[in-house]
Amino acid sequence: MKAVVLISGRGSNMESLLKAGLPVEFACVISNRPDAKGLEIAAGLCVPTAVVDHKRYHGREAFDAALAAEIDRHAPDLVILAGFMRVLTEGFVRRYEGRLINIHPALLPAFPGLHTHARALAAGVRVHGCTVHFVTPEVDVGPIIVQAAVPVLPDDDEASLSARVLEQEHRIFPMAVAWFAEGRLRVRADATVLVDGASGAMAALISPPPDEA
Repeated sequence: MKAVVLISGRGSNMESLLKAGLPVEFACVISNRPDAKGLEIAAGLCVPTAVVDHKRYHGREAFDAALAAEIDRHAPDLVILAGFMRVLTEGFVRRYEGRLINIHPALLPAFPGLHTHARALAAGVRVHGCTVHFVTPEVDVGPIIVQAAVPVLPDDDEASLSARVLEQEHRIFPMAVAWFAEGRLRVRADATVLVDGASGAMAALISPPPDEA
């Protein structure tokens, strides 16, 4: 399976994918920012890179058309948003529907959009986390593939909570991409995702634990 990864910054999730030993050919890493550090990381891992600088285009439609042209040069089976900080047009999303996935640093549908960790702390939630989902035209509401939860600790600030969530992002993103590559994901009529062969057994995360409540 061929995949293209889109980034805007440091690319830590991209790096976790490239180093995960997945059954995937990473055809290109594309950034909308020429100074994105992730481009250096990808090149160091012998993955081709490209830049489609959004500042060179007038309007979202023109940028998305140029981005799609670069993506299509590589004929990917999957397009991965790994910290790609651009809101995509409906036309772009429809072009790659069913093969466009994103990772979001919150337990969707809670805290869509930006500043998720600060908002989680302000809301006083006990549990926070991350979500890998299929992308749909409406931001951060697509069918959920996998989530991971972490406790919110009493002394957490935005940085400490972000670091704890990022660790889980690096676990579940490669998992989701592997499931896609293996043909194990099915989106049902109710827009929920079934993972063929996945175990239903899991341990509950209770925060704070019952013996500390």
